[in-house]
Amino acid sequence: MRTLANPEDKQTTLERLAKVQPDHRARWGRMSAHQMLCHLNDSFLAVMGEKYVSSATGPLQRTVVKWVALYAPIPWPKGVPTRPEMDQLIGGTAPVEFEHDKRALVIVIERFSNPKRDFEWSPHPIFGQMPDPEWLRWGYVHTDHHLRQFGM
Repeated sequence: MRTLANPEDKQTTLERLAKVQPDHRARWGRMSAHQMLCHLNDSFLAVMGEKYVSSATGPLQRTVVKWVALYAPIPWPKGVPTRPEMDQLIGGTAPVEFEHDKRALVIVIERFSNPKRDFEWSPHPIFGQMPDPEWLRWGYVHTDHHLRQFGM
């Protein structure tokens, strides 16, 4: 099971991220490659307690949906709506400069996956509170989903 806790999985993820270019087109969805970088950055910052995100959780989302999302051996479905604060067309961080935003995402992934983290987890807007292994699995799966969206 891939996770950002595994140095090889994290390195592969960062190598895939390095290949993303501003002219890459999405295989699904409406985000640009640049918006995707900002979306991922916002998502990491939210669960690190550094960006507000509204809750959309309930008992089913915190149990069954979370288990399927983190552990089922299937890719995440395409086109699932995100929280408004993570949507770059509504309330998410607007893209500024592609390479700068890409570097910012790499820095956030490094902080997020550092065992000596300098933040406390905030609840995931759907899955709620999670232990470290689940956060690091979520970080991998969410990033992988969007890298696949752009053919990476």
